[in-house]
Amino acid sequence: MDALEEESFALPFSSASDAEFDAVVGYLEDIIMDDEFQLLQRNFMDKYYQEFEDTEENKLTYTPIFNEYISLVEKYIEEQLLERIPGFNMAAFTATLQHHKDEMAGDIFDMLLTFTDFLAFKEMFLEYRAVVSDSRSHSHCSTLSSTGTALGTSVSWAGTGQLCSLKTNN
Repeated sequence: MDALEEESFALPFSSASDAEFDAVVGYLEDIIMDDEFQLLQRNFMDKYYQEFEDTEENKLTYTPIFNEYISLVEKYIEEQLLERIPGFNMAAFTATLQHHKDEMAGDIFDMLLTFTDFLAFKEMFLEYRAVVSDSRSHSHCSTLSSTGTALGTSVSWAGTGQLCSLKTNN
């Protein structure tokens, strides 16, 4: 067998695996952009954003909020993926994330990072708090450097440096 023949045997397996991963990422994008998910995340952030302060020290109250977030959002996403991909395994997908992290859209990877990286989670809340505070005091749009995807009452942004939309509901 030539090296060329060996490559042709490897391609279908790799391509099928890549195609499956790409399909899951596509579904994740759909789920995250869906109004139902945005409302779920916005309501959660509205409930807790005032708990977070921009200090190096982390309060003990952050831990149960983080755990609740993981449980709520991960469960929702997993249920949605199971509807779209019967037999979907979140643990297996999470394991493959590290191998494909450079291939993923920043917004998707950053949002998934909030499940495992507490500092990314905290930053999401701090940015949300800043935008909500800014919208209440200035009622205008501003540009953010976001590490995640966050949505809030009258506020939305996704990804680094994207324009946020602010509306006050007075």
